[in-house]
Formats: sequence, structure tokens, C-alpha cells
Amino acid sequence: MQELNQPSVTEFILLGFASNPRTNPLLFTFFLVFYLLILVSNSFPITLIHQDTRLHTPMYFFTSVLPLLDMGHTTTTAPQMLVHILSKRRAISFARCVAQMYIFLLFEITESWFFTIMSVDKYVAICHPLRYKVIMSHWMCLLMVGICAAYGVVGGLSYTFFAMHLPYCGPNEIDHYFCEVPVVLKLACAVTCLNDWVDFITGFNVIVVPLSLIVLVYVNIFATIMKICSAQGQIKAFSTCTSHITVVTMFAIPCIITYMSPGSDSLSNNGKKMALFYNIATAFLNPVIYSLRNKDVKNAFLKLM
Repeated sequence: MQELNQPSVTEFILLGFASNPRTNPLLFTFFLVFYLLILVSNSFPITLIHQDTRLHTPMYFFTSVLPLLDMGHTTTTAPQMLVHILSKRRAISFARCVAQMYIFLLFEITESWFFTIMSVDKYVAICHPLRYKVIMSHWMCLLMVGICAAYGVVGGLSYTFFAMHLPYCGPNEIDHYFCEVPVVLKLACAVTCLNDWVDFITGFNVIVVPLSLIVLVYVNIFATIMKICSAQGQIKAFSTCTSHITVVTMFAIPCIITYMSPGSDSLSNNGKKMALFYNIATAFLNPVIYSLRNKDVKNAFLKLM
């Protein structure tokens, strides 16, 4: 890649958060504990679903895949951030920056489309309950997850190739804690409008298209729910959708602000805070919202204990 593009920049400096010798140990401890909690909280539902045969259903299969994506999403950036907090020199090579950007996009694109197939699972369960087990077979679930992963691999590769194909001739300081597409593109020695369009197209394919499909699916779900005669049945059906809607909202809104605002100041502290939310905070909250509040998962935990 470097030989093809011949960039004058061989490494980037990740400025990260405010470098203060007094507060850095406290900041390191906070993020380390938070990262460990993410690993534990996301491993918890995977273990329960694997151990309890009653949870071997399509819905819980998807529930077990989501924590894997969240852990991969966070592990791409958090360990390096922890090392750089205590380091005086926060450099990352051009090749490592490319790799981090690609892996981050791979998980981000895969997860955004994975939310879409989770909404399809809700649609089949509510709108076609008698045919649910036939439609959502084990092989169909694997195929849907495989399609999401393939889209993440191809999409991440194409966006990374385009971003790194641009010339980088300095400066090389990134006011962020990892190599995210919008902040890296700001350093390219190319027309700014082109970079903004790359941000916009990336956000459109990663967020807008999957989110539009999710909205379309839920329109059909809510139309079916409204036809249920029993008020209690309607409430029960709505309750099965609230967790999914919540985690999608927490993931989508920060990503839209980051990728769909051409010309915005992505290098500001607000950009770093936004990235922290959808990269780290959501990975911690997702298992709490989607798994630990679930009655079946609680029963599986009590059984395991």
C-alpha cells in the first residue's frame, strides 16, 4: 500500500485525550475497568445461551452473536487507547492505522447490518409465528449472519482502500484515540469536498440503508400488532421489540452524526466523545439492555448457579 501510494507520512500521532501526568493513571484505570466490564458482561450471555439448551433458538442465537461483535468492535481500539494513555509517544505506523481502520469498519458495517437481520427475526416471530421455526432455520440464521459478515469484509476493504489511496503529506497528528475514517481523511492532501463525500457515502451504506430497512420492517410489525385484539397481547408484542429498538438507536444516532455531517469538525473533543459512546459505551450497555433484562436469560442464570 505504501509503495503504491508513496506517502510522505509513515506514521500518525494519536493525540487521544488530554495528556496530564497526574490524571493519566486515573484515566487509564477508569477505561481499563470499563473495558474489562465490557468483556465480562458480553461473555456472560454467550456462556448462558451456550449452556442452556432451552435458549438454543434463532432469537438467542442472534443475541449471542451481538456480544461477539461488540467485543470485537471495542477490542479494535480500547487496548491501544490504554497503552497510549500512559505513553509519552503516541505514534501508530501507517500500516497499523490502515489495519485498525479496516478492522473497525468491518465490525461496524457487520453490526449495522446485523441489526437489520435481528429486526427480520422479530418480524417473522410476530407476523408469522406458526412458520417461525421453518423460516428461521439453523442454516438460514447462519446464512444471514454470513451475509452480514461478507458485507462487512467487502465494505470495510473498499472504504479503507479509498481512504488510504489518497496522498498524505502532513500534518500527521490525529486528534482522536484511534484511526477513524473521518478524522484520517481530514489529513489527506486532497480536495476536502471529496473527503466529505467519502464520509457521507460511508455513513449512507453503513447507517442509512440498514436503518431504513429496519424502519420498514417495524412498520409492518406495528401494523400486525395493532390487529391483535387483546391489549395484553399488544403490550407483550411491543415489549419484545423495545430492547432491539433501544440498541439500534444508541448505535445509529452517534454514527449518523459522525459520518453523515460533511464539513463538520470531526477532530473536536465532541467527535471523540461521540466515538467513545458508540464504540465503548454501547458495547457495555447492549448486554444489559438486550440480555440481562430478559426473563429467559435470568432463569438460565439461576439454573446455572
